[in-house]
Amino acid sequence: MPSQSRVVVFDYGFGNVRSAVRALERVGAQVELTADPHAAAEADGLVVPGVGAFAACMNGLREVHGDQIVDRRLAGGRPVLGICVGMQVMFDSGDEHGVRADGLGEWPGVVDRLEADVVPHMGWSTVDVPAGSTLFAGLEDERFYFVHSYAARSFPLAESVDAQRFARPLVTWSEHGGRFVAAVENGPLCATQFHPEKSGDAGAGLLRNWVASLR
Repeated sequence: MPSQSRVVVFDYGFGNVRSAVRALERVGAQVELTADPHAAAEADGLVVPGVGAFAACMNGLREVHGDQIVDRRLAGGRPVLGICVGMQVMFDSGDEHGVRADGLGEWPGVVDRLEADVVPHMGWSTVDVPAGSTLFAGLEDERFYFVHSYAARSFPLAESVDAQRFARPLVTWSEHGGRFVAAVENGPLCATQFHPEKSGDAGAGLLRNWVASLR
């Protein structure tokens, strides 16, 4: 019988951590909730959740050296999954209420306010999944649960990568007053703007796909 994948849910004070732990355990992962840098660095997969303001999440991450941990894991090809604001902080910066804060800079781009009549975007939405997605395999027609007022509305890296030399990131999109990035698969770094842990069977399927990819 194959051993369970070891996943750390990074507990830096700004995430929906308990529900993420339960959701990952349900799909077969061995899960630890911690901000311990050694455990986060050595796990098969690291989940970076996030709720609230972009700048506050970044401050929380830096206080426990989460920025360094994420960077080192990705440099070594070790999988990381960002969820909600945990996805947003992977970009260069976030612009909230006219104040711009630096992100982790793993991807170029800016997270800013959705241009929609009703904000926040709250509820179930369909997503436009690119061909070849591993995260969304078998889930292409499902709906996922979103709660957010900000998002990345472009993904410059997808256009700038030399597709003949490197694998181009797979970007999944959704719509709320305009198109925004719903998920990204980019080598060891994956992320979702929606909450898979709140997305019922569809979210469980996505987490199962991610955990399976860790083996």
